[in-house]
Amino acid sequence: MATKVYIVYYSMYGHVEKLAEKIREGAASVEGVEAKLWQVAETLSDDVLGKMSAPPKSDVPIITPNDLAEADGFVFGFPTRFGMMSAQFKAFLDATGGLWRTQQLAGKPAGIFYSTGSQGGGQETTALTAITQLVHHGMIFVPIGYTFGAGMFEMEQVKGGSPYGAGTFAGDGSRQPSDLELEQALHQGKYIATITKRLKGSA
Repeated sequence: MATKVYIVYYSMYGHVEKLAEKIREGAASVEGVEAKLWQVAETLSDDVLGKMSAPPKSDVPIITPNDLAEADGFVFGFPTRFGMMSAQFKAFLDATGGLWRTQQLAGKPAGIFYSTGSQGGGQETTALTAITQLVHHGMIFVPIGYTFGAGMFEMEQVKGGSPYGAGTFAGDGSRQPSDLELEQALHQGKYIATITKRLKGSA
């Protein structure tokens, strides 16, 4: 039976979604792993989104809390809001009380990726504060550490991400994820999929 890795994200302007696509690609490259993209539901009205110049959502399916129970591992992605995950993703996790009561996510590995507007926008605090959600579910946080190698020490170009997970800088919204940031996302997908497969196999 295939190991299922769900890449679950919220993306307002598409930056997180681009990382998610690369993470899915990386996870799917691991033999025996089935990687699937999901997005969480929007909580803002179309009117408000229009005023924020947010583009239409992609056709990636909307996840429900109960869908999480089917996966063996996760990579959760979101933009930052004042150094923490966006309200849309927090609202989704707030609705997982039923899974918490039955401990259906306990022991499952999960990684985190993110987007911030600037270097001081919360690349690490967004991941760090999100870990509390994993802890209460008993999930196993899987950081990438420095397994990305030389790419972790890049100093000649702007690069998001950290030992906590892949990341990108959106700037004023016009900056898109760089090739190096996308490579880190690809690596994270492979890395977490490999660990998820290993854990499932030893269960």
